[in-house]
Amino acid sequence: MVARQIHLVRHGEVHNPDRVLYGRLPGYRLSELGQQMAAAAAADLAGRDIRYSALYASPLQRTQESAAPVAAALNLPVQLEPRIIEPSNHFEGKNMREALKQPSNWPALINPMRPSWGEPYRSIAARMIAAMNDAWETAAPLADGTDGDIVMVSHQLPIWTTHNALAGNRLWHDPRQRRCALSSITSFSRFGGTFVETGYTEPAASISAHAVDLGAV
Repeated sequence: MVARQIHLVRHGEVHNPDRVLYGRLPGYRLSELGQQMAAAAAADLAGRDIRYSALYASPLQRTQESAAPVAAALNLPVQLEPRIIEPSNHFEGKNMREALKQPSNWPALINPMRPSWGEPYRSIAARMIAAMNDAWETAAPLADGTDGDIVMVSHQLPIWTTHNALAGNRLWHDPRQRRCALSSITSFSRFGGTFVETGYTEPAASISAHAVDLGAV
């Protein structure tokens, strides 16, 4: 069987009082507002006229916590998918404003098109799309034999890189211009073996005005 759609959900706001780039560092949980955001994304998904067959999440704490209300709302177990994890980054654990002042960090900035500070954009896109393809192809049918949708809880840069790759856009970009808000949902269908974006929503927009969206790679 195959799926009907794949929904890439970004995690909610992270508790990050030191304003560091947390990347793959352990221990970065959702804030109280982030928990509300995750619940808003879960309610949005559950409120659609859709049935779901599988739920995947990155292994990091913030995505596992964001997947929990989705699992409860959709009555699905959370399956671990390491390929949709946040990329590695030279600046993990650092406050970017301070790190950029230190000459020892400047070599990591030499090639923003790759980028030189972390995992190449092409690698991120390849692993994300491979995970989406595998989830699509292995989706189990629902009880009545029909297809269901798939939800994958991931991170801003992997989701935005996937958007760019599938849209045929250049992969390098200004991080400040990403269209991938906290707890947003980016949806894809597959036509002729290729994923095509079919929707983007921000279920937590009404509560995100004062959110701190720092720390993402």
